[in-house]
Amino acid sequence: MSGHSKWATIKHKKGAADAKRGKLFTKLIREITVAAKAGGGNPDTNASLRTALDRAREANMPKDNMTNAIKKGTGELPGVSYENCSFEGYGTAGVAIIVDTLTDNKNRTTAEVRNIFSKKGGNMAGAGSVAWIFNTKGYLAVPKEAASEDDVFSIAVEAGAEDVKATNTHYEVFCDPKDLENVKKALIGKNIKPETSELTKIPSNTVKLNAAQAKQVLSLVEDLEDLDDVQNVYANFDISDEIMEQIANEIE
Repeated sequence: MSGHSKWATIKHKKGAADAKRGKLFTKLIREITVAAKAGGGNPDTNASLRTALDRAREANMPKDNMTNAIKKGTGELPGVSYENCSFEGYGTAGVAIIVDTLTDNKNRTTAEVRNIFSKKGGNMAGAGSVAWIFNTKGYLAVPKEAASEDDVFSIAVEAGAEDVKATNTHYEVFCDPKDLENVKKALIGKNIKPETSELTKIPSNTVKLNAAQAKQVLSLVEDLEDLDDVQNVYANFDISDEIMEQIANEIE
């Protein structure tokens, strides 16, 4: 499983995601509002909004919250104006990191992100320093118990997927961003429900970490994700399943 996705899945199983549900709702509301502002309030014609709403439903967000977020984006309700800002940097062992934010105060967010990089042994880098390592892809994770590898592969590829990889617990499906919705619908149409469905950034190369390095990098990523303005953090670390489980057990 891609490094960051694997860590996110482990945290979810450990219950950490539920503990931060309120913070997750705040991030999703911002995402819905910005998507509605950019492309209108109809998810049938606004793919970004449709994806954001799907993620909100997966998080069990109340319908009223989603409706109000859309109305704030379309101007039917008053709301804060957010802008997209991305930051690039390095963590321990030269791990490349991209931090995507939605903020109403770029100076504040820049200072907060820079402070965490500094405190956690990393450093900020200029625009373009690490972005070239990552490609934006559609990503779905299907639990192994949901279907056979052959079924997931044939259904996903026929719907436009570029690659399917098996891990210890999941099948990872990768596709062009424009094909994400088609692949998801095709799987669900065969009663195969993805555990995760999102746009993500996939690194073209990775940095393998030992246990000590992994703890430092994951601590940096966790602190960045905890910032209210941060929507997503992407990194090109490669951490073995054994080390991942070891660290996850330590934070229980």
